[in-house]
Amino acid sequence: MQAKTARPAKPAGARRKLTRAERKQIEAVVRQAKGDGKAHTVQESIPFRNMFPDGLCRLEGGTFSKTIAFEDVNYRLASPEGQRDIFEHLCDFYNGYDPTIGVQMSLSSRYVEHGPEEDLFGIRPQGDDLDPVREDAAGILRFQYERGSNGYVKTKYVTLTIEAENLPAARARFARIETDTLNRFKVMGAAAHVLDGKERLELLHGILHPEGGKFAFDWDWLAPSGLSVKDFIAPSSFHFGETRTFRIGEMYGAVSFLQITAPEIHDRILAEFMETEGNILVTMHIRGINQNEAIKMVKRKITDLDAMKIAEQKRAVRSGYDMDILPSDLATYGGAAKTILQDLQSRNERMFNLTFLVMHMAETKQKLEIAVSQAASVAQTYNCLLTRLDFQQEDGLMSSLPLGLNRIKIERSLTTSALAVFVPFVTQELFMGGDAMYYGLNALSNNMILLDRKQSRSPNGLVFGTPGSGKSMSCKREITFIILTTKDNVIICDPEDEYSPLVRRLGGQVIRLSPSSTDYVNPLDINLNYSDEENPLALKSDFVLSFCELIMGSKTGLEAIEKTVIDRAVQKIYQPYFADPRPENMPILGDLMEALLAQGIPEADRVAQALDLYVNGSLNFFNHRTTVDIRNRLVCFDIKGLGKNLKKPGMLIVQDAVWNTVTINRAIGRSTWYFVDEFHLLLKEEQTAAYSAEIWKRFRKWGGVPTGATQNPKDLLSSPEIENILENSDFIYMLNQAAGDRKILAERLGISAEQLAYVTNSEPGHGLLFFNNVILPFADDFPKDTELYKLLTTKPSEVEHAAETEE
Repeated sequence: MQAKTARPAKPAGARRKLTRAERKQIEAVVRQAKGDGKAHTVQESIPFRNMFPDGLCRLEGGTFSKTIAFEDVNYRLASPEGQRDIFEHLCDFYNGYDPTIGVQMSLSSRYVEHGPEEDLFGIRPQGDDLDPVREDAAGILRFQYERGSNGYVKTKYVTLTIEAENLPAARARFARIETDTLNRFKVMGAAAHVLDGKERLELLHGILHPEGGKFAFDWDWLAPSGLSVKDFIAPSSFHFGETRTFRIGEMYGAVSFLQITAPEIHDRILAEFMETEGNILVTMHIRGINQNEAIKMVKRKITDLDAMKIAEQKRAVRSGYDMDILPSDLATYGGAAKTILQDLQSRNERMFNLTFLVMHMAETKQKLEIAVSQAASVAQTYNCLLTRLDFQQEDGLMSSLPLGLNRIKIERSLTTSALAVFVPFVTQELFMGGDAMYYGLNALSNNMILLDRKQSRSPNGLVFGTPGSGKSMSCKREITFIILTTKDNVIICDPEDEYSPLVRRLGGQVIRLSPSSTDYVNPLDINLNYSDEENPLALKSDFVLSFCELIMGSKTGLEAIEKTVIDRAVQKIYQPYFADPRPENMPILGDLMEALLAQGIPEADRVAQALDLYVNGSLNFFNHRTTVDIRNRLVCFDIKGLGKNLKKPGMLIVQDAVWNTVTINRAIGRSTWYFVDEFHLLLKEEQTAAYSAEIWKRFRKWGGVPTGATQNPKDLLSSPEIENILENSDFIYMLNQAAGDRKILAERLGISAEQLAYVTNSEPGHGLLFFNNVILPFADDFPKDTELYKLLTTKPSEVEHAAETEE
């Protein structure tokens, strides 16, 4: 019998087999590129030779370029000192590039078709009782979306260009340049990353397809298709037959250059260009001048001006008038030239050549002219001129592409500080994808704030605000969108019975904890996933110890022997349940009391006597097995009816019930949101405060997302342990704040005086959002004539009116 021949191993780097859908996409590109020859001519017009997977692009000759995308920073809301720091870092940024490195700064505002709003917000009809609420929520989000400019995606890039003998030499030099550039952005507080080859092609595809369209490309497609990378990004056609405009496909475009005629430029000019309507791409080509050459050039200019000055003085003597009377331009330019020379010689200033281009795209010529005139008005506001490139539209378009190629030789020489005045930063935006939810509008840009807390390092959250500022309403709004857009669970601890109407309308379970209620929650409930450890009793024993310490009321806490007898009793009462985990075998407080008495020692008897009030006395409300369905997606614990003696242990028991749910959901991969209104009540007692701090530390890895709402941040600074709650929260929603609390937040979160103005005497629903070190001012104004608003509002007059309307 012959031995079976082994199949040879697939060689490293072998191409994967293309799918049927990918083959169809390639065939479509091939037909476009080779069908009539026109598109093939179009792709040859795109001015680069090749793009490599690592993002390195080869231009003509030995020129190579790479592109780095960077995010915005809050320059506009920074303090004067903060703005000065950013400006100085920007000066260092430009000074860091020698004349052999070309720098192209690209700022793009481009409309992107997101598709139906339902796809953006994740709210779709389900054919159940919640559809009216979904319709209300989707309508509100659509209204807020249309108020802003979220259809326009603003992006920022810097493209660096070098010359090298070959590809390896270019890669070696870029390795150092990339690291230095990323570090400079990091110093300015701007996140940045180097684009790989596919990302650069997608960027070029977006610019060359202003009408929209999906970018489809894979490096494995090149060999079987016989095409180059340019075929996958080339538009259907270019048309440059007119003097002042061009066409890409069905879209019209125009490129202009900025004539800098003003003696001083304001740092808002770039921001105002980007705030104009329409598709706009602002490009700055920057190339440093050798320092010695720059000094020689300025000295030559001074010499020329001095010669002109002498000639004018001679003419004055011959004409018989005062030789000190000179043309004003000579005096002005002479003084400016000497100032520049002094800056170059004695200050950290260099000289750069700048080409400033502005490209607009629109569906019609009329819309294009309107967009160009708006940008021209911005330039005129700052005493500059926006001039159309006559007979140079093709060169202007190719120079606007983020490739590092500049074919427009209209340059203006500027010093470092004059160049850095074109600050590319305005304000940060939070517009995330995935399970992102609505948190208001950016008060500066009027764009929606969409973020996904679960994507942050620590999703824990805090909501601060004076009474009437909108704390409870913001929590209700977040709860509503969690239920409508995710499959997560939500648990609410409600000390004032404010959430019951919303919970019932959303199909949730309201559990009223009070001596007169028939809703019972067993504080000794446990499940097999209760702890990370193999023995879940380790963590449950800690809870029982905290509970006993709370009801015994000892200022010094439990003694060591008391902790021992409690732990011994806990181990005993759970043995029947772990042997046969049925609900009827779950222990209750009465079982714990019996296990303590059975030990027959004074310390155990003392703990048992303290428990007697909660087992046989008038506060035996918690000596029952659980009778409510805590497995509902939305559960609200209404603890308003708990008296003074029951409220403290009641809140501790709610926290333990939350932990139980979190551990169950973790096993099935589901997140659990926990909202605590009047959070300061939990922080007053040592036991509940310690348990809260433990939740804030441990919930993240268990899929828990806790949120505490309270009036005063100083409640979180009463002890080092509770202070960790503030430090472990990457989501802080700040509404109107009292003077003392504003000072605390400013110190702890690094909030500037300009930002604090948004939490000073602010309207309800207005304030500051802190998320992953980003601080944004927000405004959350809900339309009041909706069912959802009536469910969310907590204003007494509006709540009473809503109740009367229902009757």
